[in-house]
Amino acid sequence: MNQQKIQNPETQVAKTPQMNDRDFINDMLATEKYMTASYSTALNEASNQQIYTDLLAIFNETQNCQRELYNLMFQKGWYALEQADQQKLQQEYQQFQGYTNQFPYGNNGMMQ
Repeated sequence: MNQQKIQNPETQVAKTPQMNDRDFINDMLATEKYMTASYSTALNEASNQQIYTDLLAIFNETQNCQRELYNLMFQKGWYALEQADQQKLQQEYQQFQGYTNQFPYGNNGMMQ
């Protein structure tokens, strides 16, 4: 199993009982992730077009903010990713590719 991390050099912050920059940004990122998930649910359940449009605009702003916070944390080395094992990726791709023939929609997006 490949356990190699993809990460930038970590920007050091003071390790004190008080929140530091990393703590604040991590908290904001967690909040933005929660908010985008909540707005996504609200979009799915919006029955009024104007409300849907307004929620979509707010969702997009929130999603963009989440992405900027993620990028900042990654740049500072405060967010690491596991490198994907190419063989495992290929196996997963083939497995899910086999499911596509079970979808009610064809490649052109039309009902079969």
